[in-house]
Amino acid sequence: KALSGYLQREKRRKLIESVTLQISHRGRAKEIKIKLGILLQKPDSVGDIVIPYNEKPEKPAKTHKPSLDEALQWRDSLDKLLQNNYGLASFKSFLKSEFSEENLEFWIACEDYKKIKSPAKMAEKAKQIYEEFIQTEAPKEVNIDHFTKDITMKNLVEPSLSSFDMAQKRIHALMEKDSLPRFVRSEFYQELIK
Repeated sequence: KALSGYLQREKRRKLIESVTLQISHRGRAKEIKIKLGILLQKPDSVGDIVIPYNEKPEKPAKTHKPSLDEALQWRDSLDKLLQNNYGLASFKSFLKSEFSEENLEFWIACEDYKKIKSPAKMAEKAKQIYEEFIQTEAPKEVNIDHFTKDITMKNLVEPSLSSFDMAQKRIHALMEKDSLPRFVRSEFYQELIK
């Protein structure tokens, strides 16, 4: 019986490894691996496992609700959305519900980085951003091309306010092309503009 239990756990472990390896987006692999790890802890019944998923984004923190005109401008301008506290919070909640908030978090980290005055703090924050978003297999790795990644790495030899500019522009363009249209089609945004 002990051998049978071991074989079941081993089979489950191999299945989890196989699924994890097949996941194309590395940033999701770690998150999914953690959730699939629950299977290893529950050898008796897979049916009892509930993996939480927020179908609806959380409503943003209490900030000034935008006018209809402001909210309508977000459809055509990611910058206007990002400059509005309510819009930013709404967009972040939406992306979080889709498990795709790493691009926005990277963009925000870059904006915060540009406000740093101390060279020592700048170097520390640059290292943190690199390790969290840029390096291969980073916990929240953003999808940037090798050329941009190489330029960013070279810029980090001597960190400056513009070290992440190219990567941030690429991620901004990606959000504009991909994330913004999905947000605009979302139920949350549609409710906002009714």
